Amino acid sequence: MLYHLYELNQAAAAPLNAAAGLSQFFWAHPSNPLAATAWGRTMAASMEIMERTTRRFRRPEFGITSVTMNGRKIAVTETVILTKPFCRLLHFRKAEGQRPLKPQPKLLMVAPMSGHFATLLRGTVEALLPHAEVYVTDWIDAREVPLSEGSFDLDDYIDYLLEMLALLGPKTHVMAVCQPSVPVLAAVALMSKRKDANLPQSMILMGGPIDTRINPTAVNRYAMERGVEWFRRNAIVSVPFMHPGYQRDVYPGFMQLTGFVAMNLDRHVDAHRQLYWHLVEGNKAKASKQKEFYDEYLSVMDLTAEFYLQTVDQVFIRHALPNGTFTHRGQTVDPTAIRKCALMTVEGERDDISGIGQTQAAHGLCSNIPADMRVHHLQEGVGHFGVFSGSRFQREMVPRIVDFMGNHKN
Repeated sequence: MLYHLYELNQAAAAPLNAAAGLSQFFWAHPSNPLAATAWGRTMAASMEIMERTTRRFRRPEFGITSVTMNGRKIAVTETVILTKPFCRLLHFRKAEGQRPLKPQPKLLMVAPMSGHFATLLRGTVEALLPHAEVYVTDWIDAREVPLSEGSFDLDDYIDYLLEMLALLGPKTHVMAVCQPSVPVLAAVALMSKRKDANLPQSMILMGGPIDTRINPTAVNRYAMERGVEWFRRNAIVSVPFMHPGYQRDVYPGFMQLTGFVAMNLDRHVDAHRQLYWHLVEGNKAKASKQKEFYDEYLSVMDLTAEFYLQTVDQVFIRHALPNGTFTHRGQTVDPTAIRKCALMTVEGERDDISGIGQTQAAHGLCSNIPADMRVHHLQEGVGHFGVFSGSRFQREMVPRIVDFMGNHKN
């Protein structure tokens, strides 16, 4: 019923959204003599804020068509190299005749499946493209996957990672951004135990919930206080009939987004207030930057109920991985089996989702990785998103990541 009410609200807002869009177009149009006046800009700004407030944000595109390397612009093509019911594996392929003479490392970037689309990593991809052959997991909105495709849980997630690493072959580096840190570590542990020839050269875990008992955040405490049954009763709904995934049980993206916004409501309200004044003042650069962020931030996807509940239970309530009880298809995951895959962990000083020490805990679990194959970095002055995006990430983290991959390539 909750999902149906949400869809009804979206449908009811559609005429208002259309009217606001047309009005904004009228007041901002160059042929309107009032467009350049203070009154015209004020009206256009008001209508644009209203249009954005009532808009249904869809999955954005990566839109990466080129990369600059050594002062030379090289064409990039987004190619799908593997299609699964719940994920596509993307390759940002550099043009054949323009590729660097020296082969670049393969980097599998595992995007979070936590409510946002993989395009949240657009800046991460752009920053690392000059230095690597980048592949990205493009998770598919669960409401778009028909019931006939079956279920998708944490075991399936790990299976997908194992298949992708097998496809990319040996000498691949794998990067997990936030949520996938646990399944990526589990996949590497499983591959290490069976001496898989496709074992990654290194794994880079960024702002991930390896052990949420350490410096628990509001998100961690919320899960612990309620328990998995509370989430089953209150957070799981069925997809309405107007979507391909009709009747699939999901944790809807709009609920996740509501939780994210509620955590920092004042900041989001202030950001939209600033956006309004930037539009009134005609400051297109600042307005564009804020709009780009919220176009991405407000675009959300549904997660399958089984994946969401299993993740909440195993990662945030039972702490199965650090407790040594995490399993995959009945097989216990043993991080001490990892000996030949280098480990880099990254945390943000102001991260309010994954607290300081939660990702670094991977080093304690992977106790048999030699000391010279480990790196930990605490990025000062950044929150959760600053761990993998933004100017400080590009300036300070990218060189470290590139050096780390370069030091562990054999």
